[in-house]
Amino acid sequence: MKEKTVKDLMTPLSEYGTISVEATLYEAALALERAQDEYDQARIRHRVLLIANEKGEIVGKISQLDVLRVLEPKGNRIQNSGSLSRFGYSSEYLKPMLRQCGFWDKPLTDICREAGNLKVKRLLHAPAEGEYVDENASLTEAIHRLALEHHQSLLVTRGKKIVGILRQRDMFKAVVETLSVCEL
Repeated sequence: MKEKTVKDLMTPLSEYGTISVEATLYEAALALERAQDEYDQARIRHRVLLIANEKGEIVGKISQLDVLRVLEPKGNRIQNSGSLSRFGYSSEYLKPMLRQCGFWDKPLTDICREAGNLKVKRLLHAPAEGEYVDENASLTEAIHRLALEHHQSLLVTRGKKIVGILRQRDMFKAVVETLSVCEL
């Protein structure tokens, strides 16, 4: 039996919604909301949008969490993905300190008004090296990247071109299927 590769599990780019780097945060949020509504109805849609440059090339992705992080940029740097949890600080412990710094002193309407017109290109960060995986890579390599780097999905490449997305849920399904045929 042939060993599966990333290419066998990836979702092609054509199945994903895209948004221009010139779009605003507001437009991105609306598009993400539409994608989520479709996901809830069909249970097959995706929870991210791909970001395309002027040439139509995919240069990144944006999720609901990314939109929320834009609204709290100062707190994001401090509380970023467990950076202080490695030292034993919980989010509950950090909350009073962040509140004292005044990170939440504006009403949500004011924060959204300020952030809504930001261009997606200003928010775009280049995906980290660990967010890419070659389409011919083994599933064990993909698991390593997803688990070690805490990604929900990986950008699948063919050479230097992004050709698809490998979602965490598809990898998990493959693992469950493999576990079910293993002799435990």
